[in-house]
Amino acid sequence: MQEALKVIINIQELDMKMIRLMRLKKERQKELSQIEALRKELHQQFSEKETEIKELDKNIDQHEQKIQEITAKIKKLETQQASIKKVDEFNAITQESTAAEREKLSIEQKVSDLVDKKVAEEELLEKIKQSLKISEESSAALEQEIFSSVRLINEEGAALKTQRDALAQKADSEMLRIYERLLKNKKDRVVVPIENRTCSGCHIVLTAQHENLVRKGENLIFCEHCSRVHYWEDSEATESGDAAAGTKRRRRRMANT
Repeated sequence: MQEALKVIINIQELDMKMIRLMRLKKERQKELSQIEALRKELHQQFSEKETEIKELDKNIDQHEQKIQEITAKIKKLETQQASIKKVDEFNAITQESTAAEREKLSIEQKVSDLVDKKVAEEELLEKIKQSLKISEESSAALEQEIFSSVRLINEEGAALKTQRDALAQKADSEMLRIYERLLKNKKDRVVVPIENRTCSGCHIVLTAQHENLVRKGENLIFCEHCSRVHYWEDSEATESGDAAAGTKRRRRRMANT
């Protein structure tokens, strides 16, 4: 059982690497989406500003045409007034001419305001144009770097999958099925060691009986709280091995002395 579980643990290590790669790939692809969204927004702002300026030009032309019409009307009234001898008719034309002059001044003021607004909008359009140019120039290198990064991630992921597929051929089929079902649900390590009688997955304290079953390693033992598979790490063997290595080093130093 322990040997079969070691194969699953090795598969898990490869899966964890692939999961990290996939997360990194998603982050890089998100960066690409953000760059594209910014570019799209700037293009939209540029297009909207161009439309606004065209509409201002149209309004200015209409008002200027109206001014020309009023100017022609005033000249016509002045011509008529020159030939009129009756006071009432003269005064009536004078009032009409004065009203036309006031209307003309009002429209000229509107044209002046529209022209000022157009100048301001053209300045904004130029700023958007420059921002768009800078964005496209600066993002080009970043996009190329992201594409290269994603390509390397894909290559590394393919190599890991090849290793994983080879290990899967050696794994116990039932144990592999259980592991893959748990992994699909948690997207994290599902075969974990017990540390100080605590599940290293959910960090909840376990019973002594549960620990003893894991130590025996005769069957798959699942955490009662998070359903992860538990295994026992023989830390004492590791510590004794380290101690033995330390003793050998001390002996070599004494011999050299």
